[in-house]
Parts: sequence; C-alpha cells; structure tokens
Amino acid sequence: MPKRNRFAAAAGLAALVLLCCSCASRPLQGVLVPNAQSADGATRVPILVATTRERSVRDPGELFSSDRAPEVSYASIVVSIPPDSTRKVGEVQWPASLPGDPQRDFVTVSAEYLGDKSVSSALTTEAKQTRRSKVLVFIHGFNTRFDEAVYRLAQIVHDSNAPAIPVLFSWPSRGEVRLVAYTSDRESANSSRDALERLLDTISQNPNVKEITVLAHSMGCALTLDALRARAIRSGSAGDKIKNVLLVAPDLSVDVFPTAIQQGGRPRAVRPETNGDDTCSSTVGCS
Repeated sequence: MPKRNRFAAAAGLAALVLLCCSCASRPLQGVLVPNAQSADGATRVPILVATTRERSVRDPGELFSSDRAPEVSYASIVVSIPPDSTRKVGEVQWPASLPGDPQRDFVTVSAEYLGDKSVSSALTTEAKQTRRSKVLVFIHGFNTRFDEAVYRLAQIVHDSNAPAIPVLFSWPSRGEVRLVAYTSDRESANSSRDALERLLDTISQNPNVKEITVLAHSMGCALTLDALRARAIRSGSAGDKIKNVLLVAPDLSVDVFPTAIQQGGRPRAVRPETNGDDTCSSTVGCS
C-alpha cells in the first residue's frame, strides 16, 4: 500500500478508535508529574501541545487548568504506554495511585513548557529524528480535562499505529457534565478559533511537514470547521497540506453541517447521521 494510503488508513483507524473508546469514571488527577521509572516493552509517545488554557498554579501534575488564558501556551509531553501484553487496545489505563506503574499504567515520562518559537523548532527536531513528514492534529471535545486529552491522543496514536507526529490542540473545557459547563465549554471553544488557525498556519509553514491530518471530536468539530473556514476565507483554501479532516461524533446541527463542510474545504465523504435530536454523530472525512 502506498505511504499516502497507509497514513489515510491509519488516520481513519484513529477516528474509529476515538469513536469506540470506552467510557469510565473520572481518572485520578496529577498524572502529568514526570515519572522516572520505565518498563521493558513500554512505548513512548512524544506529543507537542498548543493550548488556550491557563497554566495551572494549583497542581504541577495538572500542567494546564480549565481557565481561559489570554495567550496561547505550548508544551512538550512524553507519555509511556505499558506493554501490549498488559493492556487492552482502545483504553487508557489510568494509575490507581501516583506515581503509577509503567508496567500496567499510562505514565508521564517528561513534561515541559515551550516558548512560542520553540514549538516550531520542536516540530522540526521531531520530524528529523523520526523521519516523519506527516502530522496528526487532535482537537478534543466537551467535558475533557487537559490530562485526559493528552493521554487519549497518546492512546489513539499508539493503537492506530499512525505514522505521524502527534500535536494536541487543547481548548479550556471545564471537564464537567452540567448544563452551565456545556455553555461555558461552547464559549471557550468558540474563543479558541484564532489560536487553532494560527497553529495550523505554523505547522503548514514548516518545510519538514508535507501532510496534515486533523482529527476532532464532539464540540471540537465545530471549532475545527470554524478555523478551517477562516483559513479558506483568508487564503482561498483550508491549506494544501491539510489532506484529511476527520470529525468524530460532531456536535453540530445536521441542518448546518453540509454547509460548514463545504465552506471548510472540498468534501471527500460526508455521511452525517442524527442522534434523534438534530445533531450529527458520525465520522466524517474531507480534504
């Protein structure tokens, strides 16, 4: 299978993994404190982060809080995933207690803040070290803490075997299932559009990057389409390097969904289905 098709297939599998991921009770907080331990057979997944969340001052293991920040922050995080023999595909195995056992738990190997200019340098370094020219940008959905988004992306990349550099864009979701939290999350997602647009610009302008796949979930889908539409209005297209846009369980009205897709880029496959409440719930790919 050609390399382009392999990446598209892996990206599709990543979307399927996200759609089918198991739900569990709220995991333990504080997991982003680096763990010096290692385990034979464990896999390390490096993740670059851009976020509109405020840096956490309460808990160093939180790294970023649910509060909105006036400026975008960047970070580099390495997550250790336990050996395949001790875990179930599609699941994030959270530590029952800190610091966690890398033989059976997801643990954080390193976590550091990056400056604005450092994120492009980090992307270049990762591309050269891994010899990868493709990037997978993940935008999480409603009711998601920062650490949950980090570990979920690590799990998706590992389980889909996607040959790409993972980049997380995290907007300040409150991580709560309440009506007031939904409204707050919607506002936070909307206010993060310009930041996501700038991140896509930064990645696209890197000469070491040849192809970008965008994977968005739930409320992150509306944010993603808004950013792509803004890029299309500004430059005439969503971007030549953005080859795939995967929307998983998009939190969008089925009435506006086709129009949003058309404005964001040329659709390759649009298969909206409804949940019975006029919202879309299927995986969508477009280019």
